[in-house]
Parts: sequence; structure tokens; C-alpha cells
Amino acid sequence: MPAATHKAILEKANAAIEKGDYDGFLAHCTEDTEWTFVGDRTLSGKRAVREWMATAYTEPPKFDVHHLIAEGDIVTALGEITLKDEVGKETRHAYCDVWRFREGKMAGLHAFVIEGALQGGGAAKAR
Repeated sequence: MPAATHKAILEKANAAIEKGDYDGFLAHCTEDTEWTFVGDRTLSGKRAVREWMATAYTEPPKFDVHHLIAEGDIVTALGEITLKDEVGKETRHAYCDVWRFREGKMAGLHAFVIEGALQGGGAAKAR
């Protein structure tokens, strides 16, 4: 499957999650998807991801993708994500997600997430 197709799948999945359609997002993942949040935890399978989303995304997150790079079965997204906690306080995080695709679905994620904006306030954002 072409790398451009993988990018389109990730963009479609992220659009679903921004609307709060977590099952729509998960439809783009393999049943055995494995998500590793570097330095934090690893989630194995859709059920674990769904349970994590229920607590981490009290409201749908807002993505600001600065770069989306695809090669082979890998798509890397660099940007910022804004999350609201249970009392409605917004927190911005810089992130780099490295997605691995298998048969047109997201099979694995290595996520590097740090609280705060990207250095330069997003100056590296693609124009």
C-alpha cells in the first residue's frame, strides 16, 4: 500500500477522534494494535486503547499537525495536541507519533509526548 494512502488513513482517523468518534478512530486500527507511550506505558489491543481513551480524552483532543511524513509502512506525525482534564483545564503537549501500518490499518504506535508547546511556538510549522 502506498505511503500516501497511510497518511490519508491517519488523517481520517484523527478527524474522527477530534469529533469524539473514538470507535471511528479505532476502526482504522488492527485488533492487536500496540501503543507505546515512551517513558510511560504500553497498551495492547483495541480494548486497552478504548479504555485509555475513555479516561485520557474527557473531551475530544485538538490536533495541530505540523509535519506528516510517510515512508513505506511508517507514518510520523509531529505537532501539538491540546487535551482537557476532568475540570476543563486545557493543556498543550508537543508530540511525535510514529505509526506502523499493516494491511491498511494502524498496527503500532510509538508516541513521544511532552507537556508544553514545541520550541519556537510552532515556528517549524509547515507552510
